[in-house]
Amino acid sequence: MRAALNRRRALLLSAALACAGSAWAQADWPSKPVKIVVPFAPGGTTDLTARIVAEQLTQVLKQNFIVENKAGAGGNLGAAEVAKAAPDGYTFLMGTPGTQAINQFLYPKMPYDTAKDLVPVSFVVRVPNVLMVNPQLPAKDIKQLIALLKAQPGKLSYGTPGNGSTGHLSTELFKTQAGVFVTHIPYRGSGPMLQDLAAGQVQMSIDNMPSALPLIQAGKLVALGVTSAQPAPQLPGVPTIASVLPGYEAEAWFVLVAPAGTPQPIIDKLSAEVDRILKKPEVAERFAKLGATPVGGTPKQLGDFIAAETRKWQQVVKVSGAKVD
Repeated sequence: MRAALNRRRALLLSAALACAGSAWAQADWPSKPVKIVVPFAPGGTTDLTARIVAEQLTQVLKQNFIVENKAGAGGNLGAAEVAKAAPDGYTFLMGTPGTQAINQFLYPKMPYDTAKDLVPVSFVVRVPNVLMVNPQLPAKDIKQLIALLKAQPGKLSYGTPGNGSTGHLSTELFKTQAGVFVTHIPYRGSGPMLQDLAAGQVQMSIDNMPSALPLIQAGKLVALGVTSAQPAPQLPGVPTIASVLPGYEAEAWFVLVAPAGTPQPIIDKLSAEVDRILKKPEVAERFAKLGATPVGGTPKQLGDFIAAETRKWQQVVKVSGAKVD
């Protein structure tokens, strides 16, 4: 009887110590470098956003936040790595509409469960996409581009950061509404795609404004329209696509998510820090120059947003007939 009682006491003590240790580890977080996985190549908006956030978090939390690029499969490779990582608060993903909402409806087999394996942390920024062409293309506005595509069905190509990106789905939506056909060439990120677009390897693209803006401002690409409901102040004189194709609207967004099972106190702490960072005037100004709008908010608000976006993009995939190329 006494032996059984002693065993029970030992078990209770062990459990109490484990809980205390876990609580201490969470309170001490982060006690080592934290990794933010970007599921695309360097140079794109996902990468730029992650690096701004990582730089700020490193300063605030006095621990290195390291950005690691892992491109492939429309973001699925990087997202799967995070989904399978230890849920200890030291690995996060800079998620996109592709990794969090679109890919599950495009790919016949996913390496992770979008809804179950990754949990929301913080809404970072939202950005409009921009329709742009190589300067050598004889189309100087949206109507001329549509006329050119109709005259040469399938002969021209459009580049995107990858299958399932908002660039991919935004262009498929454009094709559906304009009644045109143009060949999709997916890349492993915005950086290499934009280089090929400027070189004339592909003729057009719809991509995130932050990664495209420097090339547009340098005259290496020509912006014809923005995908947002309102014109973008960063591109004065550039109309909305909706001014030619009524009802057209598609924006990109970038969010921090974590492996399911990551302790809630860590998620809440990181979310609160990111929210504070995004409210800094100097940070807001950096994002504004890129054409991005800081959002912030709670993990619950982000979860509700992702659920709504998932329903929206599921319908776009269905209506457009978009497929993995």
